[in-house]
Amino acid sequence: MLTDIEIAQQAKLLPIKEVASQIGIDEDDLEFYGKYKAKLSDELAEKVSGNKDGKLILVTAINPTPAGEGKTTTSVGLGQAMAKIGKKAIIALREPSLGPVFGIKGGAAGGGYAQVLPMEDINLHFTGDMHAITAANNLCCAMLDNHIQQGNVLGIDPRRILFKRCLDMNDRALRNIVIGMGGKVNGVPREDHFIITVASEVMAILCLADDINDLKKRLGNILIAYTYSGEPVYAKDIKAEGAMTALLKDAIKPNLVQTLEGTPAIMHGGPFANIAHGCNSVRATKLALKLADYCITEAGFGSDLGAEKFLDIKCRYAKLNPSAIVIVATCRALKYNGGVPKAEVSNENLEALKKGIVNLGVHIDNMRKYNVPVIVAINQFGTDSAEELSFIEEYCKEKGADFALSNVFGKGGNGGVELAQKVVEACEKPSDFKPLYSTELTIKEKIESIAKNIYGASKVNYTTAAEKAIVEISALGGDKLPVCIAKTQYSLTDNPSVLGAPKDFEITVRNLSLSNGAGFVVVYTGDIMTMPGLPKVPAANSIDVDESGKIIGLY
Repeated sequence: MLTDIEIAQQAKLLPIKEVASQIGIDEDDLEFYGKYKAKLSDELAEKVSGNKDGKLILVTAINPTPAGEGKTTTSVGLGQAMAKIGKKAIIALREPSLGPVFGIKGGAAGGGYAQVLPMEDINLHFTGDMHAITAANNLCCAMLDNHIQQGNVLGIDPRRILFKRCLDMNDRALRNIVIGMGGKVNGVPREDHFIITVASEVMAILCLADDINDLKKRLGNILIAYTYSGEPVYAKDIKAEGAMTALLKDAIKPNLVQTLEGTPAIMHGGPFANIAHGCNSVRATKLALKLADYCITEAGFGSDLGAEKFLDIKCRYAKLNPSAIVIVATCRALKYNGGVPKAEVSNENLEALKKGIVNLGVHIDNMRKYNVPVIVAINQFGTDSAEELSFIEEYCKEKGADFALSNVFGKGGNGGVELAQKVVEACEKPSDFKPLYSTELTIKEKIESIAKNIYGASKVNYTTAAEKAIVEISALGGDKLPVCIAKTQYSLTDNPSVLGAPKDFEITVRNLSLSNGAGFVVVYTGDIMTMPGLPKVPAANSIDVDESGKIIGLY
């Protein structure tokens, strides 16, 4: 079979204005970035504000292998399949980060015959949103250090600066650094840190903001430091929010692209789900709901991370009510959860599958707790045996869960018709969505609600640093906000080596931080790095450009 990039480069793209016309968007509402990409104007959102909302479908997954299991591919293929059965649907996805593109996982524009195009542009610079977010974040950092250098009127304590610089790249060398070296003219020396752009609060804010005014207000409310006397300092105190908003005035507009089969896809925002909230922007999702009868969106990694945050943070703030939840499962990931090493997951192993399938059961049970119909999408790989696929189907029947075999990677929309039909049927069933917890609970009660009801933990432990952070955050009113737990994607626990469906385990909260502008408390567990590193053999090694200027090796 052709590689993903070969399939993408052989596709015949429609001019983006033709894609837009399919969903009633006039050319005047497009801001073109070449022939095949466009931003959607603010005026369009106003024009369609009176339209009836379509059905919202969330695509999530079981705990994955390190290579990923095709959640975006399934989302894209489901959108293509909806068109095959005559339904008007839009896919609303996250933008890829350069970190995984050049690291271990590769791109995030789907795969095989279920991709969004132009694949190379989307996986690389796209419309510049990631760069704008990086620039806005680092402008705030520069203004903060300049304030200290120029007299420090606010009395900011350089030892208590909370806001970190960012870069959209896996670069472990920047995790912990010292800046301001080289004498008085070069600033005040202090310890500093970099995080990856998709983990930054600015990214979260862009994805949760309703409009430009809300964006500016949220940026101003970012808690950036404390003074020597222990008083909080916000971005608005150093007058950074206006210039930050100026850098983001175009980035806040959703991007329109297309699938391999010419169906519309909106891609906007891209926070990671293991270290951030893992969903595309509220603006993109709401716009898609107004433009189509079905909006298919995704949340990162397994349902214990992305889906929980989508449902408890994004849906809470945006007042969204999902009509169906699709859980992507693969033989590969279930065997991985059954103890098979990543290098051997393509080999038939029914015993490991039987051992690991309990992981699927946990995700089904967890998503049902939100009172939304659930469908399992069995994402088929060419190495899956008939016996393995049959076993998963029988397990779904025993759990009373609707399911469909999906082969959108190999067959495009035609390979997802059964799944599309099941999703349409699920959307007609009663849905009484409700978040898992009330924001009136204490910070610890919220954490423990997720840890016990979603992860299956028996107890939550807190370090001394975490206990101190909870007191400080509560004093600032952060105890009334949702929590965003940073946890490994590979396990329901905070230990990536503990697979399957563990019971009677404890998790440890090592620290917390207040994302005051975004509107949630970040809870750090395990060894999650907010600035990942490259693997021994990064994907970047295989990426190149030939003599004609064509990119090769991207996947």
